[in-house]
Amino acid sequence: MSALRARLGSSTVLVRRLLSHSKYHSKIVICGNPLSNNYNVKYTLTSQFSTVSDQQPAETVKGSAEKKEFQAETRMLLDIVARSLYSDKEVFIRELISNASDALEKFRYLSVSSSPESPKLEETDRPLNIELATDKQNRTLTFKDSGIGMTREEIIQNLGTIARSGSKSFIEEIKKQGAEQASSIIGQFGVGFYSAFMVADKIEVYTRSSIAGSPGYKWSSDGSGTYEIQEVDGLPVGTKIIVYLKTDCREFADDATVKSIIMKYSNFIGSPILLNNEQINSIKPLWLMEPKEVTQEQHIEFYRFISNSYDKPRFTLHYKTDAPLSIRSILYVPEGKPGLFELSRDSDVGVALYSRKILIKNKAENILPKWLRFVKGVVDSEDIPLNLSRELLQNSALIAKLRHVLTNRFLKFMVDMASKDPAGYDVFYKDYSLFFKEGIVTGQSPLEKEEIAKLLRFESSKLESGTKTSLADYNARQSNDQRNIYYLAAPSRELAQSSPYYESLKKRDVEVLFCYEMYDELVLLELKEFGGRSLISVENDMQKDASEKSDNIIGSDDLQQGQVNEIISFLKSNLAGKVFEVRTTQKLDTHPCVIIVPEMAAARHFIRTQAQNLSEENRFALLRPQLEINAKHPIIKKLHKLISSDKDLANMVAQQLFSNAMVTAGLLMDARNLISNINDLLVKALEKY
Repeated sequence: MSALRARLGSSTVLVRRLLSHSKYHSKIVICGNPLSNNYNVKYTLTSQFSTVSDQQPAETVKGSAEKKEFQAETRMLLDIVARSLYSDKEVFIRELISNASDALEKFRYLSVSSSPESPKLEETDRPLNIELATDKQNRTLTFKDSGIGMTREEIIQNLGTIARSGSKSFIEEIKKQGAEQASSIIGQFGVGFYSAFMVADKIEVYTRSSIAGSPGYKWSSDGSGTYEIQEVDGLPVGTKIIVYLKTDCREFADDATVKSIIMKYSNFIGSPILLNNEQINSIKPLWLMEPKEVTQEQHIEFYRFISNSYDKPRFTLHYKTDAPLSIRSILYVPEGKPGLFELSRDSDVGVALYSRKILIKNKAENILPKWLRFVKGVVDSEDIPLNLSRELLQNSALIAKLRHVLTNRFLKFMVDMASKDPAGYDVFYKDYSLFFKEGIVTGQSPLEKEEIAKLLRFESSKLESGTKTSLADYNARQSNDQRNIYYLAAPSRELAQSSPYYESLKKRDVEVLFCYEMYDELVLLELKEFGGRSLISVENDMQKDASEKSDNIIGSDDLQQGQVNEIISFLKSNLAGKVFEVRTTQKLDTHPCVIIVPEMAAARHFIRTQAQNLSEENRFALLRPQLEINAKHPIIKKLHKLISSDKDLANMVAQQLFSNAMVTAGLLMDARNLISNINDLLVKALEKY
């Protein structure tokens, strides 16, 4: 059985409208002379559910209204606040609820304060709620709180001056006394109340201070530059704000619309928020609780609420700190795979920014870097003032500091998770490694890049297929005299192990990381070094010590130096316009030749992304490939004989050797073009059979 309570004022229109609803039946007794505005209403309201009897004094205006002008700067700012300060009109509901929450917190503090200067308060045992009521027919939205209320002087100070905040003054006063309870007061700037003029033709404020013996007052204004104050009898302690909505803002008198806005912005306010007698805020702000007190079930429920999803969090970071900033946060890594929108850099970051449980922005940019957009959660920092920056947080130094602290803490957390749960991390890494790699490529700080790099995983030539290792573990396995970390980009382990670029390091028994993803080598190229060791592509390693003495190349069973020079001259002539240098190398064993290009990773990226519109001649001119041949290889030896015995076949073999080397290097745009050349070569080779 639910109790229905109502207070009837002097308006007979209101009485008739209430009685027009068939589910209500009432007995109304007017005590006193209704024509003199000095009477009480005693009523019994009966519904199909219950019968409630109550008696309360009516709100009675005393005397004439005192008309005042806003301060000059306030009048100038009114237009800015109403039209330009906030990007969404709906935030006025957030602001007025924030003010109401402030009023409740002030009352809570003063009611338990032991300071001898604390005033005597009335009705200290009253319930502390925030109530909203919608009225579609009259286009009004009413806010009511049972908080501290305001005296006449406070009304003029807080509502008559836009740049003054009662909450801010209250905090300053409390901190003078050395008390920290004031930290739960939300408001920090006196503009929030005036955001209601974005949607209102007129605003009325009824308020009575909790200080014993305080009279009630009515404040009203249409936002045009003046306001009126007059004393009112019969007001309960607290504040009531009636917003008379503009015609084009009538949606804010719809209870479903208001409910969704409350849940969006103010769902975690500590006091109950009731809309038309229904409590809206029911989910606890878990980030303010002690981490050990929050159960896994609570985390799952909260994660699903803030992420609007049905999976579970894979990893949960519940982080609290007071230095260098006050931060209360919960960050979740989703269990499911990233969606298409998350993979796109155009998607929003999933972390909501709060200050003292009031939402500042649902998907706050710059709280976490763009590459962490897969992370869901809440960040609450009371160091962030609820002022103009609520809508203009993008370039604040405070936000940059907050981002730095959170990013470093999240990276440290993920490193810990990778260590504690390697199998779980490997599953996560398979789906989300792209984000870490993006962070390295787009990051500006070398220190942050190295922290991200701790999370990278690659297969290694020293480990079994399928087993991945970190860069830190790679370093730990190396001797002190090895100053490099070697890596090789290839589509698969089989191709990596059979790569001509790997042969030299394999003979020297040097560990090499295998990079299978398309952009891995660009990531490592951007990273440059890790743990004091330089990251070196095996292809770049081949370019070191390229000039070799002839007596180190030629053996008794091999081509003589003069014969080698003949092959080099032939290849330069045959491949003119394609290769810009031909030389011998000792770093090959089972392969006849390789292509060397400065910064091979960048060259491959160029071929994939920008070379489509260039002619073949221009591509080779930009790449400037160098051909290195293995003079001991049977194909090279046979090629020398063909130069004199079958020039046409020698030309075709030379072209095919170059094409094969380009394919191996990953520098050929489309290998299908080789088919016709291969067929011609086969025809020529089989002419004698």
